Amino acid sequence: MRRLLPVLAFLFIIGARLLPAQTTATLPVRPGSLKFAVIGDTGTGDAPEFEVGARMTEARSSFPFELVIMVGDNVYGRQRPQDFVAKFERPYAPLLAAGVLFYASLGNHDNSVDRTYPRFNMDGQRYYSYARKNVRFLDSNQMDPQQLAWLDNTLKQSAEEWKICYFHHPLYSDGGRHGSEVDLRVALEPLFVRYGVNVVFSGHDHIYERIKPQKGITYFVNGSSGELRRGDTRRSGMTAAYFDQDQAFSLVEVSGDELFFQARTRAGRIVDGGVIRRTTDQVRLQP
Repeated sequence: MRRLLPVLAFLFIIGARLLPAQTTATLPVRPGSLKFAVIGDTGTGDAPEFEVGARMTEARSSFPFELVIMVGDNVYGRQRPQDFVAKFERPYAPLLAAGVLFYASLGNHDNSVDRTYPRFNMDGQRYYSYARKNVRFLDSNQMDPQQLAWLDNTLKQSAEEWKICYFHHPLYSDGGRHGSEVDLRVALEPLFVRYGVNVVFSGHDHIYERIKPQKGITYFVNGSSGELRRGDTRRSGMTAAYFDQDQAFSLVEVSGDELFFQARTRAGRIVDGGVIRRTTDQVRLQP
């Protein structure tokens, strides 16, 4: 199998379509729920990245998220120690100072040694898994047979109610520049379906998109938190919602059998929102 790099999917837009029962732009901010943010393709060090960081800091005053997942391309260009300061530490300085933890996956523009950078919380691993409350997060990159075996076993052993995977290259995407990574989908989707994965986040395409559920799984592309490819979405029958006119990030809240999501621009405008409900079918699919 050739080396494959995972991805992530987002959503949105003016005219975004959701099933009526799912549509909501509100995050309930319930006590005890798991709250996190999602960013991708961030590492430019340019003004839009700083503006996204500022909006995230503002959002945290009313939505106290405890972690941020990063779907790759975290540092573009040179990756010297001072570049991590300029392209990561400074844009998110208030969040880091507040103790928010960032959990990174690596993209095609990242260096493999970035997994040792302490503030990415990868613990030196290319792929890893961790749990928060009733949610299990799994990150994977540079797909090979060893990693597939790890993913199979980790998903099999996971007892959490929600399983969320994130990585750089998207299994489903309507991005015109890259689009869906079909080879990666062939390798990963059977495992996701077998073990009841609920949601998958990726990046790579510099847009925000939400894909209509595929085999019971909701896919997001969150690749526009730093880089943006304006107007790059090529809508198809799998497009649920999209936004490709400005940089964006996502906020997510998991409470019981519900996962609430909201996409915001660097100007603070809400461009998509909804709720995903964990179904008994996903429980049944687990061995």
